[in-house]
Amino acid sequence: MTVSSMIHQYIERESGQIVTEQLYGDRMINFFYNRVRENAGSFFKALTSSRSSRLLSFFNYDLPYFLGMYHSKHIIQALDIDLDECISSLEQLNSPRKIFERKINYWEKRPMPDDPAIVVSPADSKMLVGSFENESQLFLKEKFFYFDELIGPEKKEWLQAFSKGSYAIFRLTPEKYHYNHAPVSGKVIDIYDLDGVYHSCNPGAVIVEATPYSKNKRVVTIIDTQVPNGTGVGLVAMIEIVALMIGDILQCYSNTRYLNPQNVTRGMFLQKGQPKSLYRPGSSMDVLVFQKDSAAFCDDIVSNMHHPNVKTRFSKAFGRPVVETEVKVRSHIATRLS
Repeated sequence: MTVSSMIHQYIERESGQIVTEQLYGDRMINFFYNRVRENAGSFFKALTSSRSSRLLSFFNYDLPYFLGMYHSKHIIQALDIDLDECISSLEQLNSPRKIFERKINYWEKRPMPDDPAIVVSPADSKMLVGSFENESQLFLKEKFFYFDELIGPEKKEWLQAFSKGSYAIFRLTPEKYHYNHAPVSGKVIDIYDLDGVYHSCNPGAVIVEATPYSKNKRVVTIIDTQVPNGTGVGLVAMIEIVALMIGDILQCYSNTRYLNPQNVTRGMFLQKGQPKSLYRPGSSMDVLVFQKDSAAFCDDIVSNMHHPNVKTRFSKAFGRPVVETEVKVRSHIATRLS
């Protein structure tokens, strides 16, 4: 059985329903990550390079004739985008890039619980959780990423701080709202780029290519939440990871809605739930890393991970249930441990 012939399901959090995901470009990804990767390694390496990713992005999102082939209304319908939550009108969303980089009325459509002790989702995404401790029920053998590689092997201070901690992975697919929001309140004490390639975040690609998330280009933000008005969950690493066709990660933090966006820098205070950055465009991933015993993930997300009746490509790879939960940006995903 090829990867592309395997279905991939997840659990919709709000309804509890099992949903079969439509994986965009699945056959193409399967071809590149199996036949091309095995038989034409140099071409595969070129394909996942920055230059190729930008070219693919241009052809899919910016080429002038694109809308002659696919009207914006057709794209919005095909991706099942809710126009009622968009700030721009259908007429204003007149290109694939504008659709992808759309802004939403998150203050109304993505309400955030008024609890200073909680961590919220940074994105509309499909979420997994894990632990770096071998004894934990959430331990996943390094398939998604290598911890040292993800944080940066030279970042000894942060590697020590997050040793034996826990993490959450958020997979953003092309139809999703692609702004990232701050998952916690706290002070930025470090932010840095790590260079890398542009692997796809398609589940089939993750099965075939070992630890792709820590090989892709990414931005790491270290947030100290043990400050006045902070969430109080210790240090949190927020890693924003590019994927195929993502050209850039734009840091554009806003204290109020989307007004007066600022580049994220050391010393800046981030308010939980506010827009922090934007992926431009394609699929992408966020990873949050927590210190040991600082936060507990929500029970439903943890129990969903081990659901025996959900068919996922990750479960096939790990040999046991590994199930994603679809979550909304600014929704409760973890709680501070006292």
